Amino acid sequence: MRTMFFTQAVDDALAQAMAADPRIVLLGEDTPSLRRDLLVRFGPRRVRGAPISESAFLGAGVAAAMAGLRPVVEMYMVDFLGVCMDALLNHAAKLDVFSGGAWTAPVVVRAPCGGGYGDGGQHEQSLWGWLSHIPGLTILVPSTPADAGGLMLAALQHDGPVVFLEHKLLSETWLAFLGSGARRTVQFDVPADGARGAVPKKWQPAPIGEAVLRRAGRDVVIAGVGVDVHRALEAAKVLDAEGISAAVLDLRTVSPLDRTAVCEAVAATGRLLVVDEDYEGFGLSGELSAVVLEAGISCKYARVCTRTTIPFSREMEDRVLPSSRRICAGARQLML
Repeated sequence: MRTMFFTQAVDDALAQAMAADPRIVLLGEDTPSLRRDLLVRFGPRRVRGAPISESAFLGAGVAAAMAGLRPVVEMYMVDFLGVCMDALLNHAAKLDVFSGGAWTAPVVVRAPCGGGYGDGGQHEQSLWGWLSHIPGLTILVPSTPADAGGLMLAALQHDGPVVFLEHKLLSETWLAFLGSGARRTVQFDVPADGARGAVPKKWQPAPIGEAVLRRAGRDVVIAGVGVDVHRALEAAKVLDAEGISAAVLDLRTVSPLDRTAVCEAVAATGRLLVVDEDYEGFGLSGELSAVVLEAGISCKYARVCTRTTIPFSREMEDRVLPSSRRICAGARQLML
């Protein structure tokens, strides 16, 4: 086993896949500088920069996928998908169904997401609930370097459009940037075991749509993705000292959702707490409650989500986003 940082693991899996498959190309804003190791190894024909026009380069990526390539299109932040959503919503996601399987668009959209560092609601959204609402899109949100590399490899082998989301507080690249300049005095909610971890010597694709139980527990199951898995693990330690045994379920993929794992975990504890940095209304937290109820499982339910537009003020932001403190409070309420 090796040890790698989160973004390093994704890039390492990309390098392995690019060496094996010449159809894989990277493009996006600042991609040659962000992926300079890949640029040096594979050259400018396969690691390409793009002008600041998300509609142009995502549209080009979808067309390239239709033409036989396997492009990885990099958004500077997931929020900027709002500029170019037509390419995903009305083209890539519908292509397979509308063509009766004759056409596919195996494009991977790689995008940082999430807040917790004071950049405001136009740059800190998660949006996996919005994206998962669209049939035909696969949405991946890894929480560890090992899963990040494995899920990237799976995304590159998938025959449809995939959105691969990396939380900024798990990315060593973003943490280095966010900790520079005036932000040196700002404390981030960074998990101890998120940004760096053990990875395999050779990457294998991680299963899409398969959750993993990160911590066993008998009283309540806490479910989430990305950095919220680490917040839940921290909260579980605090709760354990209070006599509350919390299981932590890492969903890993939002669409498709591992309904079986969710139902089994909730049936075992009788209590479900969903932690979701995406918006509370009409999103993942509500979908999980529907999954459990439709399975006929009776349980106590609560959620810790982002309830409103993320404010720019760090103090106000901390009250809005999920945190270990809010997770503990939600679990305690379920035990009453």
